[in-house]
Amino acid sequence: MIELERGDEMALAREDGTPLGRLTMGLGWDKKPGAGALSGANTPDVDLDASAMQYTGDQLFDLAFFNHLETRDGSVKHLGDNLSGRGEGDDEQISIDLSAVYPRVDTMLFLVSSYHGHSLEFVHHAYCRLIDEDDEELARFTLTEGVPRTGFMLAKMFRDPGDPDAWRLRAIGQGIAVTVPTESLDVLQRFV
Repeated sequence: MIELERGDEMALAREDGTPLGRLTMGLGWDKKPGAGALSGANTPDVDLDASAMQYTGDQLFDLAFFNHLETRDGSVKHLGDNLSGRGEGDDEQISIDLSAVYPRVDTMLFLVSSYHGHSLEFVHHAYCRLIDEDDEELARFTLTEGVPRTGFMLAKMFRDPGDPDAWRLRAIGQGIAVTVPTESLDVLQRFV
């Protein structure tokens, strides 16, 4: 397993160089005690949402998120919305079948957004991780800094310019102002 830092890049391939096929992007977080509360009696849950955005060039092609669980080509599936971050392990997961991604899609962005507009300073123990089809963790990106934004651009997957069947992953790790991805396409555009 590789612990990614902002800007790190890796090939999405097996040790023998063959491209990976099925992957899962897992996201986990916990709400800081008392976070988001105006008083001790009112402590709303922090609802983070994982999203995957597919692009052809600089144009949005499709997406998978809590309100649209699967891309049209079926290659990316959101596996369910967790409204609180409670529980152990991944709170939300997105499955990706790289071999089934529509051929014109060359980039996928993975982000987290706070549906109710809570600052990500209200969460701790947040991470995203990439798991292969054998349930082995390939890489992890830990969100260690308190981000005074409502969203976080996690990573970018993109086709290798030298081989259209091969994909690469780049850790981005940048706070962004986003609550619902479809309402923030201009903010996301700079990462394509």
